[in-house]
Amino acid sequence: MDSGPCLKIGPVLIPAKTIQAPLAGITNLPFRLLAKSAGCGLVYSEMISSNALAYGSRKTLQMLAGIPEEKPVVVQIFGADPAIMAEAAAIVESSGADIVDINMGCPVRKVVRTGAGVALMRTFKTAEAVIKAVRRSVKIPVTIKIRSGWNASGRQALGIATIAESCGVDAIAVHPRTAMQGFKGKADWSLIARIKEQVLIPVIGNGDIVSAADAEAMMKQTACDAVMVGRAAIGNPWIFEQINHLLCGKPVPSVDLTRRFRGMKTYLRMSVNYLGEAQACRMMRSRLGWYAKGLPYSSRFRESINQLRTEEEALEIIDKYQAFLHKKLVI
Repeated sequence: MDSGPCLKIGPVLIPAKTIQAPLAGITNLPFRLLAKSAGCGLVYSEMISSNALAYGSRKTLQMLAGIPEEKPVVVQIFGADPAIMAEAAAIVESSGADIVDINMGCPVRKVVRTGAGVALMRTFKTAEAVIKAVRRSVKIPVTIKIRSGWNASGRQALGIATIAESCGVDAIAVHPRTAMQGFKGKADWSLIARIKEQVLIPVIGNGDIVSAADAEAMMKQTACDAVMVGRAAIGNPWIFEQINHLLCGKPVPSVDLTRRFRGMKTYLRMSVNYLGEAQACRMMRSRLGWYAKGLPYSSRFRESINQLRTEEEALEIIDKYQAFLHKKLVI
């Protein structure tokens, strides 16, 4: 398996073949920084509304905030109006993003109803108009993220891939589930291979990667240029490091309790700095539990954090749980 810097998207050099998928409501700056610190080669923002950007929504513009440590970074936008998407892409470029991504895979009803997300995959003319408008509006690389389409044949994905390449798109991420599947069922990795055979630009494989072995298997089966990990990285950013090691022929490192609890505290601290203590602690009521998944007595830990109000309280609960586990596991 090739171990060199692993990917170029346009002129942007990606130092590893691991990419963090955009996840609505999750992949904010603290999440991205944790992924980056664990070896992720490229991180994505949350999906951002092009309408909200173009209309100057303060809350939405704040989602573009980033720092050098997370670079290179992709900002993903969604919408169906070519002019508004072009304006939003220009705003993304001016914010300092390295790449702008067009979402063509979101199956959420409120997004699809507007003609955006995966709805673009059944209207090739609109999809082409959106891609061309975005491509003309920015100098940074443009990518798209797609699904199989609206049925399992993959014809829509293959069609969109051809259009995208002809319009100057620099890379394609493929999540080979249909619009109706959502996140259920099995991803059809063979479609990633078919798209890889059809286009010359980089193809990123996404779907059903929950371990380093899955990532290696996807790359062998599809010849994709990189792998994108979404839900499996929630509470487990170290999956990127594990994939990197396996792809480079190195032993896959395990994640001990000390590292896991250090990750909890880092995520808490960065979230407080980014969001403020009150908002961060409300968010941590559910998110700290991600890091306890699979650990003994994790349900008790989740119960103990569901009323968090302060960072100090959170740190105390984390330390108590860590000490409790250490005593139980050592004895």
